[in-house]
Amino acid sequence: MKELLCEYRRAGRVESVHRVSIAALEAGKPALIRGSVDEPVFMRSCAKPFQCLTVLESGAADAYGFSGDEIAVIGGSHPGEPEHVRAASSILKKAKLKVSDLQCGAHPPSGSRGLRELLKSGQEPTAIHNNCSGKHSGMVAATRFMRAPLESYLKPSHPLQKANVRSVARFAGLKPGDLKLGVDGCSAPTFALPLRAMARALAAFTTEPGTPKRVRDAMMAHPVMVGRPCVTIMSAAPGRILAKGGAEGVYVCGFPGRNAGLALKVHDGNARPWTAILSAVIRKLGWLEKEDLARLAKAADGVLKNHAGRAVGEVRVVL
Repeated sequence: MKELLCEYRRAGRVESVHRVSIAALEAGKPALIRGSVDEPVFMRSCAKPFQCLTVLESGAADAYGFSGDEIAVIGGSHPGEPEHVRAASSILKKAKLKVSDLQCGAHPPSGSRGLRELLKSGQEPTAIHNNCSGKHSGMVAATRFMRAPLESYLKPSHPLQKANVRSVARFAGLKPGDLKLGVDGCSAPTFALPLRAMARALAAFTTEPGTPKRVRDAMMAHPVMVGRPCVTIMSAAPGRILAKGGAEGVYVCGFPGRNAGLALKVHDGNARPWTAILSAVIRKLGWLEKEDLARLAKAADGVLKNHAGRAVGEVRVVL
């Protein structure tokens, strides 16, 4: 089946094109299929809601008293702003752990406030500034509560990582052995599965009550802790869409109350067309209310503007 296209046009000419595969399912049935949706794709950070679920199911969140915004940052990919660093640091403090326990590596904040504060302090970035520090703080807290080895918490053979595989597989309707494993940018295992299975996983995750609801409610209630552009997408339809992006152009959404989910892959790995694609696709599917769609379309902003604010082109999604 033909891939979805997202065209960037200038002066009426197509300047660049992003090819996209997408699977959207409702009540277990295909609602929209474009491109290759049955070949494995690495979820990357799109797996974080499921990894967050493992932290909560371990009992660590209740034992250590994690707040809603702390649960959200475990499921997020934050830009390292002060509020994100505080939340991840609080998780570690509550579990009596240190930044040195995190094995995600260090990089400067991508958020402007966080970067300015770090430069002003004269300090070097640490693992707490990593955009995955929330997830890793949750992982080490769960590991400590489980009384499992802390130094090997990222190994696929570790009890925590085995639980993560089971979580993803269960919601995707697959066997744990069906998932292909790789190493993510933060050194945690990442899981490869078809876009069709990812969409099924998001639909199930946003339908099931109990702990999954607790995770998605925290992420939707505190979207700023989840990172960009998820905060924009979830804020357009508060409580009606769970959104999470990952590296290399992967994005997933679930729709509470609809038993619906979608997963997409921009084949060139670019995140640039995410919001435009989601706005066009969700409008076509009718999965949000008119007011939500209007806010999402405004956020997508199909007009290309230069640095002076002049309209110089448009973004067009070809369904």
